[in-house]
Amino acid sequence: MTISSAAAGQLGETRQYSTFRVADMFMGIELTRVQELLRFQEMTSVPLAPRAIEGLINLRGQIVTALDVRRILGLPAFESEDALPMNIVIQSEGGPVSLLVDEICDVLDVPLEAAKPLPENMPAAQRELLDGVYQLTTGLLLILNTQRVLESAAH
Repeated sequence: MTISSAAAGQLGETRQYSTFRVADMFMGIELTRVQELLRFQEMTSVPLAPRAIEGLINLRGQIVTALDVRRILGLPAFESEDALPMNIVIQSEGGPVSLLVDEICDVLDVPLEAAKPLPENMPAAQRELLDGVYQLTTGLLLILNTQRVLESAAH
């Protein structure tokens, strides 16, 4: 559920997240970190690259590294006959990086008071990549820490 800016001021502080799905997880990245959202782009593979690097895409003349979020989270590969992964291009210190996700969803205004502790039953490797969790009416929104994702992809 999206809360308008006017209502948000009355209810308490909110934060905006660009949301997406990876496997059965509903995730978000702080909107200020997102440069753009793109359909699947043709990629050039990178021999001997770390496992998380799916390839390189050409974004209007700029070469951008594409990271497979499923691999980073230790999940099975994306397999769908009628869909391709989508790109969320984020800013990093070294320039833009694309995160490959299963599906791009909406931008949500999330009330900060909806924050919950990270689930104890989540694998430690996944917990380390998250900044937090919000309880929404539709379920949990897991907030991805893009800096930690980039660091883990380099190994």
